[in-house]
Amino acid sequence: MIRLEITPYYGKKIACLNCKTDFITTKVRSRFVRVTSHESDFKPVYSDPEIKPLLYNVAVCPQCGFSFTDEFAPYFAPGTKDDILNKITAQWNGRSFGAERDIDEAIETYKLAYLSAMLKKEKALSMAGLTLRVAWLYRDQGKQEEEQRFMKIARDLYVNSYSEGDYAGTQMSESRVLYIIAELSWKIGDKEEAIRHFSRVIEGQRSSTEPHIIKIAKDRWQEIREIQSRNAEGAQS
Repeated sequence: MIRLEITPYYGKKIACLNCKTDFITTKVRSRFVRVTSHESDFKPVYSDPEIKPLLYNVAVCPQCGFSFTDEFAPYFAPGTKDDILNKITAQWNGRSFGAERDIDEAIETYKLAYLSAMLKKEKALSMAGLTLRVAWLYRDQGKQEEEQRFMKIARDLYVNSYSEGDYAGTQMSESRVLYIIAELSWKIGDKEEAIRHFSRVIEGQRSSTEPHIIKIAKDRWQEIREIQSRNAEGAQS
């Protein structure tokens, strides 16, 4: 009897949102994915570090170059397909990202998706998620300057999302958006914005639908206050 070993990866057939071409993109089987914890900006920590679902969120159409995730809306505003044709497809060389990826290739797919999202006029929330994941991948590579750059882009996009209210109706609650703005602000050294938004999260605890986010914000705020206190003591000594 021949036993077939099931691998963590499989090919999924999907249709390009832009040109409707069918193609295969690699995904990770859910049975192989177990998240053991999250870092302070929601970056997942997996039980098996060799299996990285984060690398496969973006589908890249080998025909037209349009790149997208499950969060992209199917609607294209008038004129956006022409922009995609001129700024992506006209320069596309038919490269495929359908096989297993390394981190550098995954970063490239996220950047392609970010460009596609900008041209398509996706929600600021969707673009924030893309750029935050680029920052996470650079963190895995130890490239702090690039990580900081993309955290700054993500923070600004989350601010836009909050201002425009485009997170409404998504899995991102108001508390969660305010928290990620606060946390990313702290990480990029914008302490005033961090303090302002941590305070807003905690002040909104009575109306929040996510009490665990309130707890995370309170714990993080306490950590930051302790860090500031130690830094102040060190400066005086």
